[in-house]
Amino acid sequence: MIINLIILIGSALIGGLVSVKYTNKKEINYSLILAFSGAYLFSITIIHLLPELFSSSPNAGMSGLFVLAGFFLQQILEFFTAGAEHGHVHPTDHHHSHKAGLGISLLIGLSVHALLEGSLLTQAEANPAHTNNLAVAIGIGLHKLPAAFAMMTILLCYYKTKAKPILFLVLFALASPVGLLLSQYAIEAQVFTQDTINILFALVSGSFLYISTTIVFESTPSHHIKLSKLLVLLLGAGVAVLAEMVM
Repeated sequence: MIINLIILIGSALIGGLVSVKYTNKKEINYSLILAFSGAYLFSITIIHLLPELFSSSPNAGMSGLFVLAGFFLQQILEFFTAGAEHGHVHPTDHHHSHKAGLGISLLIGLSVHALLEGSLLTQAEANPAHTNNLAVAIGIGLHKLPAAFAMMTILLCYYKTKAKPILFLVLFALASPVGLLLSQYAIEAQVFTQDTINILFALVSGSFLYISTTIVFESTPSHHIKLSKLLVLLLGAGVAVLAEMVM
């Protein structure tokens, strides 16, 4: 669990602090980073999360409905997050306006998603991800890097100083670990049944499907894919397969 906590906190902090240093995303090859993380997250969802979910569920059809619900729940959360959870970077020009309360709604939306993510990593035999949750933790970490980067680009533009954005970054970094610890406690206290765990697992799996596919499509504008982008996508998928095999 300690390794998982380090991955969850560290990935968010690194992604956010990189945004503070590189306010112009053109200074780093952002699209390739997004493509890799999206391919990894999509692959680990397909080859690990969904097979484990359906094999452990007594009602595969109902689990499928919750996966679908998770997919559309993530779309609803985008009303609050402005797409930051899948790395949608804020424009750096000054010809745009902000809606009131954007910072708070962004933090709440991303934190709700992060709390659910953390529940995937609980150490319990009832958890479908338990057989190999280090690979899942890496997937969440790779997803949180661009999410934190995007969140900070929005917050640094919205607020005049860096104090609140950095505070929000720390709160966001702690959200997934809190979700993990709360779920672990709920399982040990027998508050969560296996049905509850399966529902949470299905919701997050659907959320990951939406996020990962959106990342892949957004990282290939006009759906025209360059050879370098294709190689990075294949690399992300290959690393996910390798992680599933060796971890």
